[in-house]
Amino acid sequence: MSRGPALRVVICPDSFKGSLSADAAARAMARGVLRFRPDARIVRLPVADGGEGTLAALAAAGGRRVACRVTGPLGGRVTATLLLLPRRTAVVEMAQAAGLLLVPRVRRDPLAASTYGVGEMIAAAAARAARRIIVTLGGSATVDGGAGMAQALGARLLDAAGHPIPRGGAGLHRLARIDASPLRARYGRLAVSGATDVRNQLLGVHGAARVFGPQKGATPAQVRRLEAGLRRFARIVRRDLHRSIARLPGGGAAGGLGAGLAAFFRAPLGSGAELVFDALGLDAALRRADLVLTGEGNLDAQTAYGKLVARVCARARRRRVPVLASAGRVWLSPAGVRRLGLAGAWPIAPPGTTRAESLRRAAPLLAARVAAVLRNQSIVGP
Repeated sequence: MSRGPALRVVICPDSFKGSLSADAAARAMARGVLRFRPDARIVRLPVADGGEGTLAALAAAGGRRVACRVTGPLGGRVTATLLLLPRRTAVVEMAQAAGLLLVPRVRRDPLAASTYGVGEMIAAAAARAARRIIVTLGGSATVDGGAGMAQALGARLLDAAGHPIPRGGAGLHRLARIDASPLRARYGRLAVSGATDVRNQLLGVHGAARVFGPQKGATPAQVRRLEAGLRRFARIVRRDLHRSIARLPGGGAAGGLGAGLAAFFRAPLGSGAELVFDALGLDAALRRADLVLTGEGNLDAQTAYGKLVARVCARARRRRVPVLASAGRVWLSPAGVRRLGLAGAWPIAPPGTTRAESLRRAAPLLAARVAAVLRNQSIVGP
């Protein structure tokens, strides 16, 4: 690593949910670097991994934003934004229509929450002549397997009596038959792909309900109910649509919306982080870097499943650039931090800081933590 006066630092954090956007986090980190090394050369690349904030990160590379009114996760109307890119490509950030941050904590209900508004966003993009649609998958309030999305686009998800099933994860228990022909007739020529923030499959111990259901408000009994509904959905998709989605890597992203895109559009699922990295030119920045700083709200067991910090570490490892991370909370052991590929990881707030204060003062706390960490790290030079 360079030990000269001009330390070259790439700063590429995700958002710190509930407190800092990715851009605000990057700016705070930059202030911390400059306290330690005022002459540092800093490249700020606020990034995202498919969850909320992905559209904003991609918009930094160009494109035109278009607002549309769609159905929110619990049925109310919300304003969502599409990103229209060259070559008739559009980016749909599912969190804008069905995101967890759209639902107050006391109202979170994955049995009722639906991806219907995501389907409306896809329709709005198609109405604006988009032919390639990238759906970013992350930050959802839903566990409906993308059933609501399909319903909004005309697919008929029917119960045993031939009636449409209710929206939400609970409605999947009544599913008896799927008729996707109306969706295919109108939208079958769309090239849809999913940009995921995790590689979890739809079902099982690492699936959408068991891993992510609790953070969306599901009790243990509701997790079991959601799992059973997704299992029924996967079985009927295989019978009626001839698609196997139960074990698809990334199928469990966004409450199973990844699996739903694969079922109804034969959509390939790839890393949202990698999509953003390529659009913003992260590799070019790393070629000239001495150090990478990254971070997100939590570093925990889910991080290793392909979350942004893990993806940053993988890219930096190819260039042999060390990575330091800050997070709202660090739940990983020192061995877990090393396995992730990090040279170190720290919570932004000192011990004894209340959660309320951490959220309120996230930016100055993050800047102070970065400066303190760099002063104590031999890897950044004298």
